[in-house]
Amino acid sequence: LIIDDLVDTGGTLVKAAQALKDAGAVRVLAAAAHGVLAGPALERLNASPVEELVVTNSIPLNGKTSERIKVLSVAPLLGEAVRRIHEEQSISELFI
Repeated sequence: LIIDDLVDTGGTLVKAAQALKDAGAVRVLAAAAHGVLAGPALERLNASPVEELVVTNSIPLNGKTSERIKVLSVAPLLGEAVRRIHEEQSISELFI
């Protein structure tokens, strides 16, 4: 499992995935908070050993899709943060 803050062009992710496969990994899954997916990212992802990449919708993908990409919504988390701010409650508790 590869976890990163963002996937931009996918070069680092693909190299890490290949290194894991070369070291004997049976499966490679990845997750990133932000899926920028610029330039050759989709082509690299689709040609890589990464079976699935999970990203949030913090950045619109604008049609950049692949069967290997799963997008999770951050709307419930942001909504709860706004509610807590309005009610002067702890936001840090959301992440503990």
